[in-house]
Amino acid sequence: MAEPQSYANHARRPPLLFIAACLLSIAATVGVGYRVVVDYSAETLALFVVAACTAIGLPLARRFSLGVQDRVIRLEERLRLERTLPDELKGDIERLTTDQLIALRFASDAELPGLVRRVLAGELASRKGIKEAVEDWRADHQRI
Repeated sequence: MAEPQSYANHARRPPLLFIAACLLSIAATVGVGYRVVVDYSAETLALFVVAACTAIGLPLARRFSLGVQDRVIRLEERLRLERTLPDELKGDIERLTTDQLIALRFASDAELPGLVRRVLAGELASRKGIKEAVEDWRADHQRI
């Protein structure tokens, strides 16, 4: 059984395959770029363009997927806050930033109103600060 998720162990690192693909595409770009300089031809130039586009595209693909995931988390958390917050706080949901909502997703339903009050009061602002303040951690094992 996996260890329970907490602030100390919740962060996910890019998978080894992603890192290897990025390094390989950069190495290919450098290698083909050298070949373009030493032995120029339209074929090596085309290959260089493909390699460079791949080297640029891989990190962008990850960034875009994380952006979409952040939007989904924002929507899920707004719906959750609408369901769990007391009426006097529901009008302030729109004041919460995407970063704050992403961090609040780790809080249990019971401690969520107190943390939202602290965030709205300016006591907690950053993702890190909010996550460190969570006492009853609600795991998110589906983060990319």
